[in-house]
Amino acid sequence: MRFLVRPASEISIKSKPVRRRQMRMLRQNIRKVLIRLDPGIEVIGSFDRIDIQVPEARGLNRPVVDALQRVPGISLIQEVAIFPLVDLEEMSARALELFSSELTGKTFAVRARRQGEHSFTSSQVQREVGARLLHGTEARGVDLKIPDVEVRIEIRDGEYHIARRVHAGLGGYPLGSVENVMSLMSGGFDSSVAAYLMYRRGVRSHFLFFNLGGTAHETGVRQVVHYLWSRYGASHSAKFISVPFDAVVSEIMATVHHRHWGVVLKRQMLRAAEQIAAANGTSAIVTGEAVAQVSSQTLANLNVIDQACQTVVLRPLVAMDKGDIIKIAVEIGTEPYARTMPEYCGVISKQPVTKARTYRIEADEARMNPQVLQQAIEARSDTPVDRLTDSLETPEQVELISTPSMEDVLVDVRHPSEQEREPLAATNNRVISIPFYELGGRAGELQPDTRYLLFCDRGVMSRMQAAQLQASGHTNVQVYAPAGRS
Repeated sequence: MRFLVRPASEISIKSKPVRRRQMRMLRQNIRKVLIRLDPGIEVIGSFDRIDIQVPEARGLNRPVVDALQRVPGISLIQEVAIFPLVDLEEMSARALELFSSELTGKTFAVRARRQGEHSFTSSQVQREVGARLLHGTEARGVDLKIPDVEVRIEIRDGEYHIARRVHAGLGGYPLGSVENVMSLMSGGFDSSVAAYLMYRRGVRSHFLFFNLGGTAHETGVRQVVHYLWSRYGASHSAKFISVPFDAVVSEIMATVHHRHWGVVLKRQMLRAAEQIAAANGTSAIVTGEAVAQVSSQTLANLNVIDQACQTVVLRPLVAMDKGDIIKIAVEIGTEPYARTMPEYCGVISKQPVTKARTYRIEADEARMNPQVLQQAIEARSDTPVDRLTDSLETPEQVELISTPSMEDVLVDVRHPSEQEREPLAATNNRVISIPFYELGGRAGELQPDTRYLLFCDRGVMSRMQAAQLQASGHTNVQVYAPAGRS
């Protein structure tokens, strides 16, 4: 099977030098992503298209489409069937074979293009194939303006291509073609969607987390960052930077007027983010703030907050409703993480200021010990995002089972998208699906007389969840670690 990739429309209108550079980067990004599926996949590019040749009989078509739909800079992905050119009769028969089941009750149009010398014209191809499809299927008719189905045929010298299905891409620019940014991540709906939108725009991101809630919160944020990166940014390396901010919070609460806590906290975060962004060569700071969503996000407060640093602050969600943000989180798969993310609410004022005055905020900050913020910045930890799940601290006392007994029940705790891509199969054991973020609420479903073995790809999340369940009294929970995967 061959796939034809068309770049996003914004790439197509660039000057020739810029377009060539962005197309070259798009090809490189596609290669980096697809080589993980199969080294035998070929990616060949030109000025206005990219052709991808996928080895037959390896079950790669669906994974390839899924991967391409997550690569920024792509407008359309066409599945293309390739045949040797015999004559129009044979071509019409092939088209009928491919589209007979798809045209029932629908209108269609045949679009043909030729390259090279042939004994027929493109119009003849369209008429001949169109007639065969009209009489050989239960199509509703031909509609040349707005058809339900387009049958695209491209003839190149001694062969022809028939486009089978068309899939929409992310659009935007190729990842890495725009400057780097530092995305502030809390793991909630807003920050994860903001980071996704920057990826979609082709912006390479590092991730900055201010730890206010301890190990549980950081574990959750690591999971969502790794998920986002692996889905939409894996063609480029990225860092996850964690800053211990509990001492800064304590300093704020001890010295700052309680109505100013939220605004001052955001200003301290931006000051820290500016230093860390500069040290990592990033050009902007990205936050998930939206106008008037909470008290610190009024226009007056955002103005005061932004005065804390000189680096540009980007807010992709600035005019979005919460419902729209959640809808995107559902579409990209971060909603389950955000819904169950541990939150830290220790810096919420009873009567937070909505129209902060810069001179009052600065007077409060003058009473703070500046060394506290600097110490937090210096105590930060950097982890490559591709190693995030490897570097999580996991309980060593949880028993690992490589060969389950027939009575054991295997519990797949992976994200549903991971389960769908690579289902857990077991010959003798029942397999149930309980994503890790639902385990706490569904622990009551576990029967005391049954042993449950939790499974995830790397064994990290399964160990952590098993340890938590054991601590809460579910001593019949262990970890399934099949040979070669734990």
